[in-house]
Amino acid sequence: MIRIAIIDDHEMVREGLRAILQTEPDFEIVAESESAEGIVELVDQTKADLILLDARLPGVSGPEACRLLAASHPETAVLIVSTYSDDELVNQCIQAGAKGYLIKDIERFSLKESIRAVHRGEAALSPAVAAKVLARLRYTATTDVPTEPQLSNSQREILRLISQGYSNREIASRIHLSENTVKSHTQEIFRKLQVHNRVEAAIRATKEGWL
Repeated sequence: MIRIAIIDDHEMVREGLRAILQTEPDFEIVAESESAEGIVELVDQTKADLILLDARLPGVSGPEACRLLAASHPETAVLIVSTYSDDELVNQCIQAGAKGYLIKDIERFSLKESIRAVHRGEAALSPAVAAKVLARLRYTATTDVPTEPQLSNSQREILRLISQGYSNREIASRIHLSENTVKSHTQEIFRKLQVHNRVEAAIRATKEGWL
């Protein structure tokens, strides 16, 4: 039996969710509330396994409620059921500990199966929300882990010597190129590394492990 509490500030939504779920033999609605105020006490009293929670509530917000439960009752799963799906709200709820995020136009069957999936320890995301989460992960991957610039062998050697403090003339002498050629390579290195001078190039290359 999955013990479910419904928290939504709209009475019609609570009634609709209850009507959909109460006919299922493995679901038991143990509490309903229009606010997340006292959500910890609610779980203490009802021993709810899962909370159906609106993301935007007066007083204690959805993300804040998730954080409270994650700290006090980590075994109680939170499944967001909301009209809103803007990127920041979705991200806040998931980071705060929500195990799923559904949009309120979800079909009855999908809602029931999502509840069962979350109770099993799985994640449940509406397709539109899943797309947003994946897009954010891709963005994070491309911004937090810089792609190594495509430098030629000559440019990589010049960058290494720049990092060691050699001048263009000294580099030209060492790798047997003209000083003008080294200067041209240096400017191209700055462009590829998105830096403005030799010091910035050396710092970035060292920090990112490109040398």
